[in-house]
Amino acid sequence: MAKSNSNVAMYLNFALLISLLLIINIAESRLFHYGHGKAKMLTPTCVSIYGQEEGDTCFSITQAFNLTFDFFLQINPNLNCDTIFVGQWLCVDGFLS
Repeated sequence: MAKSNSNVAMYLNFALLISLLLIINIAESRLFHYGHGKAKMLTPTCVSIYGQEEGDTCFSITQAFNLTFDFFLQINPNLNCDTIFVGQWLCVDGFLS
């Protein structure tokens, strides 16, 4: 009887240890959610730049270089169209990788 209780206790301890490791692994999100649900950040690479001139706006630059406004903002990620200034370098051709 004592040997039977010892085996049961050993299996319970083993089950508790596995449960603890599983909980830690889930909390660290390395077992079930590795890479899932996370948006991959695309890095813009600029191929051609343009120096902003007097009277230019983000819209006029996108029209002049035949760009969509969304793509223009993606290749110029830190751009605030309300505060562009004469001489500011803007990417007008590039890609995301």
